[in-house]
Amino acid sequence: MDRGFGDIDPQLPRCTGEGTTRPAQGQPHDLIYIDEVVQNREKQVRFLFGWNRTTTEGQRCRVILGSNPPVGSQGVWIISMFAPWLDPRYPNPAEYGELRYCVTDVDEAGNSRDLWVDGPDAKVPNGKYNEETGEPEYLIPHSRTFIPSRISDNPFLARDTKYKAQLDALPEPLRSAIRDGNFMAARKDEDDQVIPMEWVYAAQNRWLEAEGRPPQGVPMCSIGVDAARSKDRTVLAPRYDGFYPKLISVPGKETPDGRSVAALVLKHRRNNAIPVIDCGEMNGAEAYAHLDENGVQCIRHVGLDQSIARTRSKHLKFFNKRAEVYWKFMEALDPEQDGGSPIALPDDPELVAELCIIKWELTPQGIKVTPKKDVVKELGHSPDKADAVVQAWSDGAKSITHLGQWREDQRSGNFGGKRRPAVNMGRRHRQPRRH
Repeated sequence: MDRGFGDIDPQLPRCTGEGTTRPAQGQPHDLIYIDEVVQNREKQVRFLFGWNRTTTEGQRCRVILGSNPPVGSQGVWIISMFAPWLDPRYPNPAEYGELRYCVTDVDEAGNSRDLWVDGPDAKVPNGKYNEETGEPEYLIPHSRTFIPSRISDNPFLARDTKYKAQLDALPEPLRSAIRDGNFMAARKDEDDQVIPMEWVYAAQNRWLEAEGRPPQGVPMCSIGVDAARSKDRTVLAPRYDGFYPKLISVPGKETPDGRSVAALVLKHRRNNAIPVIDCGEMNGAEAYAHLDENGVQCIRHVGLDQSIARTRSKHLKFFNKRAEVYWKFMEALDPEQDGGSPIALPDDPELVAELCIIKWELTPQGIKVTPKKDVVKELGHSPDKADAVVQAWSDGAKSITHLGQWREDQRSGNFGGKRRPAVNMGRRHRQPRRH
């Protein structure tokens, strides 16, 4: 039998850090073991799955992921990968050790997603057809299971009373996570976390209760736009009052310039919704210019810009615009406010991680949140989804100010009033406006 990754052989590449998966490319292994898997990035882990194979007839192939539970937002992707066992919102929970089957597909932006199916014979089309027969081709389901463990399950460590005493002395949630293997306890927020994870899950539950459909009689109010930087994604976050449909995510190669970003916005824009565009990068600034010069009302967002807003209590100011939009979104998620939170978010694990990784500190200049470059270092990718979502909330109509108008528009069959203007996406030269 071949030997795997992780602690099985220290000479083989570990799945940690940037670029360390490259030596594994093309090398078949019938066993892949990755220790402390939640300390790694999901894309690296899934990359290694591709080399779990053998040419030996009858040889079993498997991947084993060993890990303590994630703490905070790091490694939260593992909850989605084993949703039937770990996600309390999963509609058909599985017993520990029970085999469940899934296929892994790729969405429009090239991100992996797991689809749970009824069994090993389930047929899920992969969108391709056999060249000879013309018959559709199907994804082949793989089995997964989850087996929890505690210190008492290890006969060697269970006898080590000193080690157990060390675990007993850990603060919560580390004690329940590491000593008891409690994945749910480990999801406790950090003290300086801006957005509580439970508030995000509550917003996702509201989305599921609405069956993923925006409320009737509410127009699209705004679209948060985070334009791609080279290899990143361009993400659009449409907003219908507090309801966000599934985010629109496309690879950066499909939006190489501002004109293509602007075209994507127009494709998905409804009801004269206001695009709120991150202009901190060239593509976003160009997209804003294209739309603005063609008569589309847009909001220019630059996270480093000065903020003149204050918190809901009016006591604290903000270090910059980035801090303002994240803090204001957190306030909108607060379930204790009058009437509860209006926010409903799509069931997207990546969005959860991006929203909950943002931390804050109080400076003499006001509330400051984690800079984007530091989030990129920690996540391994740009927080495109979270940025687009909070930008969409930062401007545009809301029911508290526009409900009467929406009702009048609904009666007249005219959301937004004006027809969409004709748009010329060609180059035009004129003096830039000052903002």
